[in-house]
Amino acid sequence: MTPRPAPTARRVRLATELRKLRERAGLTSTEAAQLLGTSSGQLSNVESARFGVSPDRVRAMAGIYSCTNQPYVDALADMAAEKTRGWWWEAYREVLPSGLLNLAELEHHATAVRTAFTAHIPGMLQTAEHAREIFSHAIPAPTPPEVEHRVSHRIKRQDFVFRDDPNPYSTVVHEAALHMRVGGRRVARDQLRHLLDMSEREHITLRVLPFDVGAFPGSGQSINYLCGPVPLLDTVQLDQFHGPVLLDAEAHLEKYRRLLDVVEAAALSPEKSRDLIHSIAQKL
Repeated sequence: MTPRPAPTARRVRLATELRKLRERAGLTSTEAAQLLGTSSGQLSNVESARFGVSPDRVRAMAGIYSCTNQPYVDALADMAAEKTRGWWWEAYREVLPSGLLNLAELEHHATAVRTAFTAHIPGMLQTAEHAREIFSHAIPAPTPPEVEHRVSHRIKRQDFVFRDDPNPYSTVVHEAALHMRVGGRRVARDQLRHLLDMSEREHITLRVLPFDVGAFPGSGQSINYLCGPVPLLDTVQLDQFHGPVLLDAEAHLEKYRRLLDVVEAAALSPEKSRDLIHSIAQKL
């Protein structure tokens, strides 16, 4: 028997949201299945992302669950209609961890992205040489082909900021990351110049958090906040040593929205941030 392909990140999220809808309605899976005219086993397969579901079925479930948030229901139906198999990130399924593929998929569909980084330049704004140097020092040590796969994947993710009609991208970078000479003086200087060039794009907002700020919330981690079509479908991605971690509980979303608001407010303005980056680049 051919193994069933692993569900995509979007299908897993859709399944999770359908389960949340049922639970908010106060229905057990058996009760919901009876109202939907299906079996509890079939419903369980849908809620665990083992089976897909049609947009019409999603709308029927939302009606039975008394969900009146129409933009939210429309967004769930759109997710059910998507066929992501065969998209560019699928080419990496055999060579890269699934977490990186999930991140690429979520970024592709995001309506906006907000990030904050302490010790790294955001992946969306990295040069290929900078990324290659970062990946070359991973543990365990990757082979040269593995490094190139990761570099290629990272550059293709940057379609989010380079596409013809790009969505907003906002990031806060700590000054410490700007001083790290990843790859030596030339690579570091080219990376800073690339940041300056990207910061001039209308849809990109880059702020620097200077050393003078001192302590600030979230200083121990990098944060990717991926905005969905409605706030309930936002996703937080955190970098961990073992790979990306995705969070979508409403309490987590609210916490990281507030955290990013605080960090952005503490950072320099985009204009002063560019001045600081330019000053550091001149010293390399």
